[in-house]
Amino acid sequence: MKYYLDEDLSPKIAEILRKHSIDAVSAHETGMVQAEDREHLKLVASEKRCLVTRNRNDFIRLTVQFFHEHRSHSGVLIIPHTLPDDNFSLIARAILKYDSKHSHDVKSYGIDFLKS
Repeated sequence: MKYYLDEDLSPKIAEILRKHSIDAVSAHETGMVQAEDREHLKLVASEKRCLVTRNRNDFIRLTVQFFHEHRSHSGVLIIPHTLPDDNFSLIARAILKYDSKHSHDVKSYGIDFLKS
């Protein structure tokens, strides 16, 4: 699975994931910081990446909108606030664990929640 980390997550997490052979990029690395959430979803859909974020409410709402608008969507993985945002290796390990159990993409318009 390919991942795109929203700007609310450190690009260091993407670096850690890549060291473990996971295809991950960050909004910080792609120049998308301060882009509208809708633009992030359009980008990840075009690259068939799962969007990883803490921004649960906005991306659930946008997922429903994309569905009704028949826009492509490659899934969202929500990071819970129980994982401290400054503990990059803990978040990366949780994503690695998720990836090992979900080797295929999140279903189109799918929303999944990372276990802490």
